[in-house]
Amino acid sequence: MSRILIVEDEAHLARGLEFNLAAEGHSTVTAADAETALDLLLRQSQEFDLVVLDVMLPGKDGFAVAAELREACNFVPILMLTARGRPEDVLRGFAAGADDYLAKPFELSILLARLGGLLRRREWARQSLTSEPQSAARDRSGEQFGLYSFQGRTIDFGNQELRAGETTIHLTVMESELLRHLVHNRGRVVSRKSILEEVWGLREDTDTRAIDNFIVRLRRYLEDNPARPKHLRTVRGVGYRFDNDDD
Repeated sequence: MSRILIVEDEAHLARGLEFNLAAEGHSTVTAADAETALDLLLRQSQEFDLVVLDVMLPGKDGFAVAAELREACNFVPILMLTARGRPEDVLRGFAAGADDYLAKPFELSILLARLGGLLRRREWARQSLTSEPQSAARDRSGEQFGLYSFQGRTIDFGNQELRAGETTIHLTVMESELLRHLVHNRGRVVSRKSILEEVWGLREDTDTRAIDNFIVRLRRYLEDNPARPKHLRTVRGVGYRFDNDDD
């Protein structure tokens, strides 16, 4: 059973989320404002498997909550709810540290699917941390796939970290899974359709602009010059390709 924090100031919506998540077997705690949520997560250090975070909150908004959690090295998966689905708002949410977003009004089935995807990825990460090295999943070259090194960088998918020299960057769940998909298919073009279906579990007709925003973030981590990428390349009109000169 997963423990989920609902951060929502609209009482009727919060009650609806509580009821439906309980029906799916989850336990929930509700916070009606940002300060209560931050108190639970940071000052009380309560453990949650996922946060459903509304953007429009009294006082601090959801963007500020996500940013404060990441700055405090709290990397609980965040599904952000927003009444505005504009690309700039979505990008702002990802920049703050959200793992996924859903525009209001939403269908319950879509919300549950998004939550399920984030929870599964969190569980996969936990399993990879406790698995013996010999039982770790392997990529198509036969090497251990929990760690992947290239050009002086190491991606640790179990810990969701990218290490380069003395620098360590923590990846969100969605960043880690997208990067895992691209690395696993390195040297081959990965379509946006493939990313939507195989990484996010969404229909192919879903807006793909969020993928582009994730790619921008990953290039900042991976590339010496993000404006002229050597590893994470765009294949115009199709998708992306991860290249590693070491292979």
